Amino acid sequence: MRSKSLLRPRDVIGHVTHITPEFLAERQLHGLLLDLDNTLVPYGSYASGEAAEVLAWARDLKLSGIGLYLLSNATGRRAAFWLDHLGFQGVGLAGKPNPRAYRHALRGLGLPPTQVGMVGDQLFTDVLGGNLCGMHTILVQPLAVNALPHTRVARKLERAVLKRYGHDWRP
Repeated sequence: MRSKSLLRPRDVIGHVTHITPEFLAERQLHGLLLDLDNTLVPYGSYASGEAAEVLAWARDLKLSGIGLYLLSNATGRRAAFWLDHLGFQGVGLAGKPNPRAYRHALRGLGLPPTQVGMVGDQLFTDVLGGNLCGMHTILVQPLAVNALPHTRVARKLERAVLKRYGHDWRP
């Protein structure tokens, strides 16, 4: 993979629930690594009731035989809270985009990188790390506006990169 394409997602979608068993079969994917904040739930949210749609989506994918693994930079406590509700394995404080975190997660799924999609809302963590490991990367529209200063800066840079690839999002 050429270095200038490391920030290019293979797919860009509006919401994680747009990923269906059919979507995955078309791409020959059997598992997903999933970011937490602004991908599955709004940043900072602990309201599992508001995540009912995503919880049902994850349950349905698991029932379809799709392997799921949470790969999040959120705190271990926050990741543990959501893993309990989601019902699958994963880690917090993963250290994305470090490829070591992705390789650990792939071992947890027992699948090669070519059969796994990395799903997240950030180019410089989720997409970059997934591409470095040879995974199919799927960028989703962020669920919420994050007020952290470093995230605001990253979002501006993401807009420029996405525009270069023909996407005009306002994350």
